[in-house]
Amino acid sequence: MLNFTCPISRGPNLYISHLSLQNFRNYAGLEFDPPAGVCILHGANAQGKTNLLEAVYLLATTRPTRNASDRDLIHWAAVREPMPFARISGTVQREDRNTRLEIIVMLLPSPPPPPPSEPTPPPIRKYLRVNGTDCRTTDFIGNLNVVMFSPRDVDLVSGEPALRRRYLDMTNSQISPNYLRAWQRYYKVIERRNHLLRRIAASQAKPSELDFWDEELIRSGSYLLFERQRSVGELGNLSRAVHAQLSGGEELTLSYRPNVGGQPAEFSALTEAAQALTMALTAARQAEIERGVSLIGPHRDDLRFIVNGVDIGTYGSRGQQRTAALSLKLAEAAFMRARTGEMPALLLDDVLSELDQARRNHLLSAAFGYQQVLITATDLDRFPPEFLSRARAFKIENGTIA
Repeated sequence: MLNFTCPISRGPNLYISHLSLQNFRNYAGLEFDPPAGVCILHGANAQGKTNLLEAVYLLATTRPTRNASDRDLIHWAAVREPMPFARISGTVQREDRNTRLEIIVMLLPSPPPPPPSEPTPPPIRKYLRVNGTDCRTTDFIGNLNVVMFSPRDVDLVSGEPALRRRYLDMTNSQISPNYLRAWQRYYKVIERRNHLLRRIAASQAKPSELDFWDEELIRSGSYLLFERQRSVGELGNLSRAVHAQLSGGEELTLSYRPNVGGQPAEFSALTEAAQALTMALTAARQAEIERGVSLIGPHRDDLRFIVNGVDIGTYGSRGQQRTAALSLKLAEAAFMRARTGEMPALLLDDVLSELDQARRNHLLSAAFGYQQVLITATDLDRFPPEFLSRARAFKIENGTIA
């Protein structure tokens, strides 16, 4: 097996020592004690392997891994109960303390709509608890950090810019409550500003009413721009070394493209980001009023992957895109380790079938540098014997673990 020298070290002892699921996806009930180190979850398709990783990801980010609503998290049989709910809880083990995280997703009863209206789906309520105490999202996220890689992550390179923005926001939110608060505030501002723009376009409001919301957009938006630029710079440096090893010497560059109306893309200070946003909003005001939508700001940013001078999101092969995505994810772990002082858990969802032998060996060698790794696979044949001898394997079958 090849030796993989990723620029990370394990860091303090941190792992998920217990996972409890009730009415979550295809798990009616589950109590599982995943060990530290490398853990292989194997079994046939549609048995619940990915759902198990999603539960861990949910405890870190409060959001599903897939493009799904919270309603989809509730077990199909539980939907028939008087008060349908799903519960996901886990214990995060550290050297000096344990932290219990819990998420409850509940379908609330809704009054029947008056005829002839169509029935509407019942409302959803999500409860977050840390050590048994209800809390806000900003107090919940950050108690557990994870990096998840799946075959779908190739879309980070070749898919829509919204996927890359979401990636940057989820990564930064895990390590910074300030970023999470700014992110939440910014999208509330955009929603209200767009509503005002539509009213102005319909002659129901005055353009001067935008001044307040412009100031709010600049306040939270400039912070997002500056922090995204900073994190992309760090991720770029880390991923360049990883990618050179995975690709045999190709050079990967991450290029952050802030949407500030053609203003300079490099901000040496937060004030420069605010000035760029201010100038761009002033120049775009008439166009925004005519279109009734906010055209300037980090909600339209992008991140591009450049290999040897070529934008591989547009011109790269599927293999190049997959290698770049893997390089980014491994760099993300080192990035989180540097920012928080703790190694995140690594979640690998059926990725070995998508990689050639050389990249598979690199990834498996890197796995032992993490405090905890959860890998899903349909069978154990793709794992070398020496890897299996150092890992723990559990079979997943129909929502149960053996």
